[in-house]
Order: sequence, then structure tokens, then C-alpha cells
Amino acid sequence: MTSHLMPPLALTLVDIGRILSLAVIAGGLLWLFLRAIKRKEVERRVIFLFIFVSVVAPILFPTVFQEKATPIVKDVFDKIESLPPGSVVLLSYDFDPAMAPEVQPMADAISRHCLVRGLKIIYMCLFATGQGQFTSTLENVIKPEFPDKVNLVDYVNIGYKAGNEGVLNVIITDFKKMFPTDVDGVPYDSIAVFKGIRSCKDLDLVISIGGGKPGIKEWILFVGDPGNVPIASGVAAVVAPLMYPYYPAQMLGMLGGIKGAAEYESELVHHYPQFKNSPTPALLMMGPQTLAHLVIMAFIVIGNILYLLERKKGRKR
Repeated sequence: MTSHLMPPLALTLVDIGRILSLAVIAGGLLWLFLRAIKRKEVERRVIFLFIFVSVVAPILFPTVFQEKATPIVKDVFDKIESLPPGSVVLLSYDFDPAMAPEVQPMADAISRHCLVRGLKIIYMCLFATGQGQFTSTLENVIKPEFPDKVNLVDYVNIGYKAGNEGVLNVIITDFKKMFPTDVDGVPYDSIAVFKGIRSCKDLDLVISIGGGKPGIKEWILFVGDPGNVPIASGVAAVVAPLMYPYYPAQMLGMLGGIKGAAEYESELVHHYPQFKNSPTPALLMMGPQTLAHLVIMAFIVIGNILYLLERKKGRKR
């Protein structure tokens, strides 16, 4: 009779650190609850310490929580999924380095999705600083992960033009007037991506990443509405509430803040397992945020339990 022994469970230092951190937080909350029941004062510094540990622990020992795409994020993902190979998507980097930690993961994830689907991408920006942010995508996503994709054939960077809404007023009728060449000086008519594309009206999808002005609102007002062009966006969390009124009639979907970016990354990995080992910065950033929120919720629950106990004692008296 042959016995099959289970292989020993291999725990890395990160796994051990993650387990110990969660154990410390759980044990600390239990201690806090018991101390509060005994009506012993809890110093404010202890509360701050809990929040500190809940934020720092997932950073030192990366903790990833599963995310499920909400409808407004899933609509963007499904739209790209529905486009046949060869469709042309315009991705506008309308943000600066200060906003990049929150929205750069969106731009990178959407670029991965478009390229793996065989879509062609036109990169541009309404912010002068957007050019540098595209370079990050080029160096960290396109070149290392899609070495077979060819500049001018599968994607093109036409860069930045000053003018804000004026730029959109021109490209809604004629791209070539505003962008006669790409950033390297290659003539418009020599760029394969622009074959059959005269204006934004010929695009299959426009996605604005950012949240400032000019940004998604201007894309909707000057391109989406007058040209009947499908528009989607990825915006900073502080901007997202202002954009909900445009969904879904004028904006087909939106990634809002790190949460939206994390949902998109999770959806992408779920559908394309080859990206399992690709960077997912938004999912990593959600670790500290989620754990801190759970700790705060625990504080609220403990506080309400104590309030109810105190009220019950008061009635007995």
C-alpha cells in the first residue's frame, strides 16, 4: 500500500510577516474590546498605532485582496473586449506626475488590454506632462511585455499640442491639421495606425486618463457628444463623483481612483492569466487601504457594542 505524503507547506518570509501582522492586529482589537468592556481608558495614541500598523504591514508584506469589477468599470473592460482586432482606440494622458500614482496604473492596464486584444492605439495628451507619463508606459509595459508590437503600426504617440479645448475642436473634424506628424516627425500619411482615420469620428473608442482640466469632461463636450464617439475615462477618486452624471448616456464607463484601477487589473488578470506576473500596483495599493478601513470598521463596531451595553445597564438601574 503506497502512501502519498502531502508536500510541506512552504512559507516565505513575506507570508510569515503577513500572518504575524494580521495576528497582531486581530489580537490587538480583541485586547482593545476587552479593555473597553472593563471600562478602562484607551489612549488616543493606541488608536493611532492600530492605524499605523494596518497601513504599514501590507506595504512591508504585500497583501492583495481580491477585487470584483463594479458595473461602471466592467463596462469599460467589456467595451474593449467587444472591439475586433484592428480597431483603433485613442488613449489621452491628461494628467501630471502628482496624479500619476493614482491614474498611471489605469493607463498601463488599459494599454495591456488593448494590445493583447490586437487593437491599435493612438497616444496623445492634453497636459504637457502627459508626454512623460506615456514614456513610463512605453518603457515599463509596451517594450518589455509586447516586443512584437511595432511603433507606427500597432501604436503611435502623437504627443502634446497646446490649446486645450481648441485641440479637440480641430481633431473632431481633422487630425492632420492639428497633428501633421507624430512626436518623432513621421508624417501623418506615413503612419499605418491612421489608415482610414481622418478625425475622432472614425475612432472606435476614446479614453481620457486624468481628472484635471482639460480632461474627460472636455472630451465628452467637444468630441463625444458632437461626434457621437464612444467615450470612457479613468479619473482620480476626488473627481469621480463629479463624473457620475455623465454615465452611461455620455460616458460608457469609468475607472474611479485606485479602487477602479484595482478592479480593472483584477478583471484583466482573470481573463488573461498571462498577466498574472505583470505589475499590479493598484491591487497592491488597495491592501493598506482595505486593511485600514477594516480596522476603522472594527472600531465603529466596538464603539456601538459598548454603547448598547451601557444603555442596557442604564435601563436596569
